[in-house]
Amino acid sequence: MTVAPFLTADVLIAYSAYFVGTASPGPSNLAIMSLAMSAGRRAALTFALGVVTGSFSWALLASLGLSAVLATYSECLIAIKLAGGLYLLWLGFKSARSAFSPAPLATSAARPNEPLRRLYLRGLLLHLTNPKAVLVWLSIVSLAMSPASGPSHTLPVVLGCMAIGGAVFSSYAVLFSTASARRIYVAIRRWLDGSLAIMFGIAGIKMLTSKS
Repeated sequence: MTVAPFLTADVLIAYSAYFVGTASPGPSNLAIMSLAMSAGRRAALTFALGVVTGSFSWALLASLGLSAVLATYSECLIAIKLAGGLYLLWLGFKSARSAFSPAPLATSAARPNEPLRRLYLRGLLLHLTNPKAVLVWLSIVSLAMSPASGPSHTLPVVLGCMAIGGAVFSSYAVLFSTASARRIYVAIRRWLDGSLAIMFGIAGIKMLTSKS
């Protein structure tokens, strides 16, 4: 495949929109950031890989016409919203409990010797239970698909956005796993966990109460 399909105006707009949405602070980025500072780079990168895999799963479904399925079976999106909202509230509860504890508790951070497979699955679950992710992908795919090109035009969008997502999430993992970041984490751990609790709580409530 040549680079030309990756450089059309519609595709570049899709890349820009995806980068802004991915790089903006959200549940996935905040979880990776907290994990990197508390448990180190390897754990954060593994968690980030799970997030990227979840994003890729939504991308494939969006490319295969998930919008038509959701239009026919709206209960699917409702179920995803309920699961995602409850999961975010659970993360908020764990972060709040850690914020009020004098010693660190396992929230978005890894437990001692927690298997990498479990960290990967936690990252995957966080993204798969986020209906915002699939709605973003439906918008991105629709934005980049022109009537003349057809559905095959989405391949450069999916591949390019996956590269962007991988770079963004791994950058969070690497940047916040440095020694200076971990020293900062020790100093602000309770404030950070409290902020995460508020963030997850608001996101969970908003997800459960939204009508769209």
